[in-house]
Amino acid sequence: MSTPDGPALHRRLGTFDAVTIGLGSMIGAGIFVALAPAAAAAGSALLIGLAVAAVVAYCNATSSARLAARYPQSGGTYVYGRERLGEFWGFTAGWSFIVGKTASCAAMALTVGYYVWPGCARGVAVGAVVALTAVNYAGIQKSALLTRVIVGLVLAVLSAVVVTVLGFGEGGTAPLSFGADASLTGVLQSAGLLFFAFAGYARIATLGEEVRDPARIIPRAIPLALAITLAVYALVAIAVLGELGSDALASATAPLADAVIQAGFPALGGVVRAGAAVAALGALLALILGVSRTTLAMARDRRLPHALSAVHPRFGSPHRAEVVVGVAVAALTVAVDVRDAIGFSSFAVLLYYAIANASAWTLGRRTIPAIGLAGCLLLAVLLPISSVLAGAAVVLVGALAYRLRR
Repeated sequence: MSTPDGPALHRRLGTFDAVTIGLGSMIGAGIFVALAPAAAAAGSALLIGLAVAAVVAYCNATSSARLAARYPQSGGTYVYGRERLGEFWGFTAGWSFIVGKTASCAAMALTVGYYVWPGCARGVAVGAVVALTAVNYAGIQKSALLTRVIVGLVLAVLSAVVVTVLGFGEGGTAPLSFGADASLTGVLQSAGLLFFAFAGYARIATLGEEVRDPARIIPRAIPLALAITLAVYALVAIAVLGELGSDALASATAPLADAVIQAGFPALGGVVRAGAAVAALGALLALILGVSRTTLAMARDRRLPHALSAVHPRFGSPHRAEVVVGVAVAALTVAVDVRDAIGFSSFAVLLYYAIANASAWTLGRRTIPAIGLAGCLLLAVLLPISSVLAGAAVVLVGALAYRLRR
């Protein structure tokens, strides 16, 4: 079977696998990375920022699900923007996704390195990228199976953190507060940083060409994965914020491990660190998967080199796109800082979802797309100024290249 522009990918994913891939993309990326900078921005109003991020993510998920059911192809918002708004907006969405998520891949790889072997973090990060690229090269079924195992392990670790801190903690629990003294800008900036943790549900949409019965499965899988993730994030955030307090959380480099240690269970700290590394591996696996599928879609349309549209005859994977993405991520892990990568990724991905909501606006039932579009743009411009400037510059370079080529 093939598409008009080349061989088609194999439809092998059911609802459970689609939800699992979405969970693997979300759970871990935020809990182990974004909680501390979000607390630094909003203090004790972190929970409000989490709620704002969840509302924007829900709107984006709803818009993405409607679009994915109508356009069940690899590429996600690149395809939706092209079909609903025009080729330029489709290209801008695809370019934003690729550069933003490539930076996110680097952040996740470095997270693995810093948790596993801080003294050789970049070397470990490169090794993780090479290994997971090989897994994705071998086909989507192997990726889904590995993601399922990783998600199970991470959920077990996070459950242990919540039960230990809330149920058996020996340390004095800090009083929870919604931060009446926090600024609106700080709360929204924390929401933008925490949104980084929710962005994984798009991975389900970008795999639309590999999902069985996408019109039924995708609209079901996206909100289900988001709801599970929000529940997990809320419980963990309440536990860690209550145990450490906002000031200690903001300065922590490993807040979940610090929380269980302060709760009187120092032996569990090592388990939590291992869980953080596994969570980052799961996110990295699914992120590379999504970036390669968007690269495939853009290569089919010759917006990227057409050679990247090749599908492996045995494994049914976009093997050339997988290799190129893996090389790019490995190179970035040598050059970037984790927090800079997170801010840059958040800006590019929020722009990507703004285009998704604008595309969904054209389908009718416009309230949710309007809220999602406004929320994405607001959170994007309120990110740290260095992230806004770097993200805008890279997106403008892509737009200029598109115009010159046209």
